[in-house]
Amino acid sequence: MKNTMAFAALAALTAFSPAHADEAVAKGDPAKAQQLVTAVCAACHGADGNSTAPANPNLAGQHAEYITKQLTNFKSGDRKSAIMQGIVTSNNLTPDDMKNLGAYFASQTPKPGAAKDKALVEAGEKIFKGGNSGSGVPACAACHGPAGAGIPVQFPRLAGQHKEYIYTQLNNFRMGERANDGGKMMRMIAAKMTDQEMKAVAEYISGLH
Repeated sequence: MKNTMAFAALAALTAFSPAHADEAVAKGDPAKAQQLVTAVCAACHGADGNSTAPANPNLAGQHAEYITKQLTNFKSGDRKSAIMQGIVTSNNLTPDDMKNLGAYFASQTPKPGAAKDKALVEAGEKIFKGGNSGSGVPACAACHGPAGAGIPVQFPRLAGQHKEYIYTQLNNFRMGERANDGGKMMRMIAAKMTDQEMKAVAEYISGLH
């Protein structure tokens, strides 16, 4: 069974490698993003990328490549969000704008999160670090790292993210409402998770830093 879980984790890594995706982008200029951040992004995500609204993701410290990809996907429609599609389109964000925004938020310092439900944290830690061999859910740490730091280009930083946002995204992957994951990796994983497992993982992630 351990071999099965290890294979699942390896398959997940392979499915989203740079050779199979377009996440690799040239580095942007944080200074050139300042005006856009102030005018467009700060109201929801905070001027320093630390959002105070649980529904809006923290962007501080997130990998530049990941942010650029998400903005690109919002503009193309590969990732659905009426709000974000409207923002990207109405402000006519260019590829360079997106790279600059990615670089800006990547350069910001994320504030540490705080998990509150001890029972959920313990359950979430088991799944995050070891997966669920019974249902075939691989360990989150296999791709996102033991501390949730992620891997630039390949996998996003999760540490300290709002639990509400994490849960919503996992559920969106499970329902197929979010489909911009390479090789359907997150959709296949989320489809095997129970609602309680998603809540537990989200709670655990919110306390990582």
